[in-house]
Amino acid sequence: AGVTPPGAKAEPPSTGPFDLGAQSGRWAAFQERHRLSCEEAARLLLDAYEYRGLVKHTGGCHCGAVRFEVWASPDLHVFNCNCSICTKKQNRHFIVPASRFKLLKGADNLTTYTFNTRRAQHTFCKTCGVQSFYTPRSNPDGYGIAPHCLDDGTVQTIITEDINGKEWEKAVEEHKTIRDMSKP
Repeated sequence: AGVTPPGAKAEPPSTGPFDLGAQSGRWAAFQERHRLSCEEAARLLLDAYEYRGLVKHTGGCHCGAVRFEVWASPDLHVFNCNCSICTKKQNRHFIVPASRFKLLKGADNLTTYTFNTRRAQHTFCKTCGVQSFYTPRSNPDGYGIAPHCLDDGTVQTIITEDINGKEWEKAVEEHKTIRDMSKP
């Protein structure tokens, strides 16, 4: 079993319910060369297509209990908010859609702080206290990522924009793009 007789053609790795036609051989060779299952190869292909121009950043808290990956530009647009909590925590962050964020480990090690409208979900590690990401009030369907919690090597530039969070409603209404930053 598992041995191809001389002269016979080996069966390509499974492509599932899809007929790949003339691309079947390329698909099989790609899977074999990179030692990927069909699902792993498909995810790689979809990531490359859906996240064109983006890079996969990884990061986490100080103690390593919380780890995540996020697809974003290598050139980050970071907000520096002056609201009460962002000032106290020095919470500089960039915003991504939820579909581009994946918590790799540490869900059970996260706790959440809310205040005022309770829309922003300030999550942080129970062990070291670091907030490496959170759910911002401006984009409750996305994540605010702390660029200083990303691993080295994937960020090219950081452009920082000050936001007047002390007058949050006015600032968000006047800002042309902030509410759309969590849209894919």
